[in-house]
Order: sequence, then structure tokens, then C-alpha cells
Amino acid sequence: MPLLDASATHPIRTPQGVTIPNTVHLKAVIDHPRITAGEYSYFSHFAAPETPAGWAQLLAPYLFPISNERLTIGRFCQFAHGMTFITSSANHPMAGFSTYPFRVFKPETMIDYVNLPFRDTVVGNDVWIGYGATIMPGVTIGDGVIVAAGSVVTRDVAPYTIVGGNPALPLRQRFSDEIVADLLSLRWWDWPVDRIENSLAAIESGDIEALKAG
Repeated sequence: MPLLDASATHPIRTPQGVTIPNTVHLKAVIDHPRITAGEYSYFSHFAAPETPAGWAQLLAPYLFPISNERLTIGRFCQFAHGMTFITSSANHPMAGFSTYPFRVFKPETMIDYVNLPFRDTVVGNDVWIGYGATIMPGVTIGDGVIVAAGSVVTRDVAPYTIVGGNPALPLRQRFSDEIVADLLSLRWWDWPVDRIENSLAAIESGDIEALKAG
């Protein structure tokens, strides 16, 4: 039996065969016109919603079907309990004397509110976002990034960087520039699943030469 099954809604099972209901493959449960999630990316939440639609609401509570912005998530991402994407539709008008969203309360003028400036949020591949982290509107998070628990990410994060704090700042780069370049070129997350599983020893040990040979 392979390790990975992209079609599984709940990808984790105990050795006794018990399915863990509070972890889901996002691609299997997200049916939202403004959210795209790649295969094998998962979200864990201790209070699992009763319906698939609830997962999108937990993930990005201010992203509505009528929103202009998009949330795009790559493959093999890992999202911990309590992390949240705050997307552009959460914003209020800030150009005038008041931030109060007057026009949202009348259907005829709601479109003026919906058409506030917006930016898409993009998450690369193999990104780990820790417990309780918040990703603010319009951020691009590069491949291989780690976001520390409780962080508030307000700006773009370069690939293979660890960030933490409020606002989140770079703590360190995970690998040398040369290895980062190799990983971004190899894009192992796009390989066929059998090739990924055959290369697990190299991936898990951080052996870049073995991974390139795979």
C-alpha cells in the first residue's frame, strides 16, 4: 500500500485502522470558486467542521464567493490547527475619514465595497504553517517555507526561509543558496508519486545529491 493517496479525504489512519477525522486533504474538501489547493496539502483542526464547506470557512473566513481575490495553495503543504488566511475581502476602506463600511449594508451599493483594492494570496509547495499563524492579505509564501506558530505574516517570504514573530521576520534560511537553487529546479513535489516515494530516503535525510540522482 503506498504512503500517499491523493484521493483520500482523511489521509491519516492509525496502525489500528482508525481514520483521523480532524485532518483533511484540502483538494478533497474545498469547493470554493476563489480557492485552489494542490494535491496532498492538508489542514488539521481539532474542531473538525461537519460539512466540507466548513473547511474553507475555517481556512479563509473572509474569502467569499463574490470576492475578487484568490487563495492559491501548492502541493504538499501542511497547515496546523488555528492558522488562518486573512484575505483582501476583510479590508475596510481607508482612503477617507472613516473606515466604516457604510456601503456594504445596502445591496445596491455593496459592489462598491467588493471592488476595494485586492491582492491574491499565494502559497508555494511543501510549506509548513504552524499552529495559530495568521497570513495577511496579498502575501506570497515561497516553496519550502516554515512559518512558526503564532506568527503574523505581513509580507512575502522567500523560498526555504523560516519566519516567526509579529510581524513575522526571517529567522534563517533552511539550506545553502546552492541547495535552495537545486530544490527549486528539481521541483520534487511535481514528480509522479511513485518517484517521490522511491526518493523518500533522500528527501527525509536532506541528501541533495541522492535526490538529484533520483
